[in-house]
Amino acid sequence: MTNLQFFQSCWANELAATQSLIAALPTDQLDYRPHAVNRSAKEIVEHLLGHVVDLDVILRTNRCDETLVYPVLTSADSATAYGELAAVVTATLREITETQWEKEHVELLVGGKPLVTLSRMQMMWFFFFDIIHHRGQLSSYVRPMGGKNPAVYGYSADTI
Repeated sequence: MTNLQFFQSCWANELAATQSLIAALPTDQLDYRPHAVNRSAKEIVEHLLGHVVDLDVILRTNRCDETLVYPVLTSADSATAYGELAAVVTATLREITETQWEKEHVELLVGGKPLVTLSRMQMMWFFFFDIIHHRGQLSSYVRPMGGKNPAVYGYSADTI
């Protein structure tokens, strides 16, 4: 299995987990933050959606100015948008060649300013792991917000 094939497999496995966690957030509590220094649930969801937009940009081009905010309305709408954006990434992943994946480089900008240049493969894994990280943050928000954690890797205490 190549690195690209492994990424495609991991991406497919993680989609439903992230989408279901976003959907589990009570919309009327999206301003919840556990501490003043933390991002709110809404801000994290906006960041997650932006990352999926960026993944497609990273796959298609050699420069990505990070999408820092993707507007969020309700949890259900956000989960649907995540699924739709992720489907575009999945389709684009099928078109990429091993050479484009491993050998081509992508420059990441934040607010128009260069941050780092990595191979497309490294940049995709970087964003992928950040999505998992932020999903983990949200999983710790769900219960205090009044919601129930969905099954992510097997059942959760809220699903048995």
